[in-house]
Amino acid sequence: MEIIPYKYQKDESPKTGFGSGVMNAARKRSEIVVLGSDITASVGLDQFKSQYPDRFYSIGIAEQNTVAIAAGMALSGLTPVVSTYAAFSAMRALDQIRISVCYNNLHLIIGGAHAGISVGPDGATHQALEDIAALRAIPNLTILSPCDSTQTNILTQLAINQENGPIYIRYGREPVPVFTYPNQEIEIGKGQYFKRGHDVTIIATGNMVWESIQAATILEQQQISSEVINIHTIKPIDKKIILESVRKTGRVVTAEEHQKIGGLGSAVAEILAENHPAPIRFIGVDNKFGESGQADELMIKYGLKASDIALAAMELMKQKNKGNE
Repeated sequence: MEIIPYKYQKDESPKTGFGSGVMNAARKRSEIVVLGSDITASVGLDQFKSQYPDRFYSIGIAEQNTVAIAAGMALSGLTPVVSTYAAFSAMRALDQIRISVCYNNLHLIIGGAHAGISVGPDGATHQALEDIAALRAIPNLTILSPCDSTQTNILTQLAINQENGPIYIRYGREPVPVFTYPNQEIEIGKGQYFKRGHDVTIIATGNMVWESIQAATILEQQQISSEVINIHTIKPIDKKIILESVRKTGRVVTAEEHQKIGGLGSAVAEILAENHPAPIRFIGVDNKFGESGQADELMIKYGLKASDIALAAMELMKQKNKGNE
């Protein structure tokens, strides 16, 4: 598998990519409708509402009803897109997602906006840190976690146009580095190499991919060669790329803006436990609620920066060296 070219271009909120992806698909497909839950611009769907008012439905602050109505629309042949804060779309409407949507294996898109701790001042009630864990066990549901705005745009279009069944797309609010290109090689269910290495594998998702790329630079200064993999599809996860890399490096660090429990790290650990046990370190929120604060301050406080990823990798290398003594 080829290395994906990357370069920092600008900072942009992933919600912009989500909104653009929906718009790009909607221009070609009249059956696409959007359902809002009293928020539109803050989840990136204001342009759709403005351009296609007859295809936009504001349900109000009633997330369970919104998902249930979307299920009915999907049964009638429409392709609904639902988006609100992930804390509500994934958690408050969990029963409707499980029974109305996934049990019937309906094709609709659920946007989980404002995901992670970097929502910042909104605080714990709006910081979705458990959404992947809550949704990962539900049958038929595909879970996407793009790494930047460009990738969010592309994956949203692929989810609408090329996939079947229900799809949850997780994305943040704060501007984060855009570093991938529109012509990138990408396929739902297939991971991406951003860097090759031989000492340690770093497996990341969402905006933690950029942090992992920066961590790889730190490690290079310590003569540690790291491999960086983007898992933009949490479910179905790409077992092949994970095992291929870890069989080579022998150790792995996972990085996610989510609880350590039940998220990407847990999914990777399950794969390794069954196929190739290896030392692993988890970068994520350690069984805590978030709090109010500026996004970068919270990322630092909760140990979600490049330096934290690099430190975990260095600890694994020390463990290896100690074992060789």
